[in-house]
Amino acid sequence: MPDSSLLDQVKDFANRPNPYPVYAKLRQNPVSRQDDGTAEGTWVAATHDTIARLLHDPRVSSETLPPADRPRTGNPLTDLIVKPLKDWMMDRHRVFIFRDPPDHDALRSAVMHQFSRARVQAMRARSDKLVADLLDEKRDAREIDAVDDLAYPLPVTVICELFGVPREDEPKFHDWATQLATALEPDSLTDPEIRAKNSRTFDAIGGYMGDLIKEKRRHPQDDMLSGLANHATPAGVKMGDYDLIATSILMLVAGHETTVNLITNGLLTLLRHPDELERLRQDPMRAPRLIEELLRYEPPVQFRTRRTLSAIDIAGVTIPEGADLVLLLAAGNRDEAVFPDPDRFDPDRTGTRHLGFGGSLHYCVGAPLARFEAEAALTALARRLKAPRLIADPPPYRQGAALRGPEHLRVAIDGIA
Repeated sequence: MPDSSLLDQVKDFANRPNPYPVYAKLRQNPVSRQDDGTAEGTWVAATHDTIARLLHDPRVSSETLPPADRPRTGNPLTDLIVKPLKDWMMDRHRVFIFRDPPDHDALRSAVMHQFSRARVQAMRARSDKLVADLLDEKRDAREIDAVDDLAYPLPVTVICELFGVPREDEPKFHDWATQLATALEPDSLTDPEIRAKNSRTFDAIGGYMGDLIKEKRRHPQDDMLSGLANHATPAGVKMGDYDLIATSILMLVAGHETTVNLITNGLLTLLRHPDELERLRQDPMRAPRLIEELLRYEPPVQFRTRRTLSAIDIAGVTIPEGADLVLLLAAGNRDEAVFPDPDRFDPDRTGTRHLGFGGSLHYCVGAPLARFEAEAALTALARRLKAPRLIADPPPYRQGAALRGPEHLRVAIDGIA
């Protein structure tokens, strides 16, 4: 069995620039129990085969959030009556990535009904225009921060426009999204301070979205939120207000955080592989295969948490009922049993079966958006940046281990074409 501290090493910020050696150690045992300070421990799946099997196993639950427990206010009426009611409502109407069938399936079907091909394709052309405008604003610069100048403003604008969020309100979502993204980090689930901040943030963004939903019902427009608020699916599924608020928050936060990391990890990888940067500059049609390899090689979501509903025999071990489980997607993406020479960045790989967007029922809803936003950003950067050079390697990273990416990516340039 691997050393009991390996999961702690995954979460250790010192390993954020390069967690892959730790993942390789974990892969030595496809499924292992890791010491997390509790009697039960946490079970980690680290090979491609075990992760894929567990993603599809109905005995594995996504309902991993602990019961809601908003911080007390000191007001007896609020703490005895209002707080329990709000906690109950939050538990009953969690975002659907933390819910199992049939609730998960009904909510996801409503989202997919509005996430139409025509609506998504319309945002493809819009992404190209947004990237061009963002780079034009920096035309005279000799240094850019790929995060602040492109990787963040592009997806936030796309997802807000898709949902019909007024442009002047987009800045409000930065701090909200950053805070709520911590809910994917295992330690945040037991940290009272982080949980209290997330509750306050959820209330703030929930209040905003509640007001916006009312406006969309009074004056519907051609956007996803108007569609979700006013129309049922062909199967008759229509979200109530609380599920609609939670779903909207999920889409807006996910639309910010994951694509930012995909774009930034992508540019960092290309700058470390200048031959591939040049090939993309000469042949933009390479972008789709390059994006797929990035999703394998440097995925924006490194792992997801689950819980077992019953005991599971797998890879020679038995994961007990009620066990906390980590599906280490990024480790599976570097599994030598599936990917020859897995630590080599190779966009010409064939038959890629990466886990960059998860899998099974919880396969990323926004995968089409993320793919073409990254394609628009990276092809434009390859074409327009003159002599780009990393200023710091490794760059400074965000705190999160589950959503992993640089906090900033400063690049020296000789100009922008």
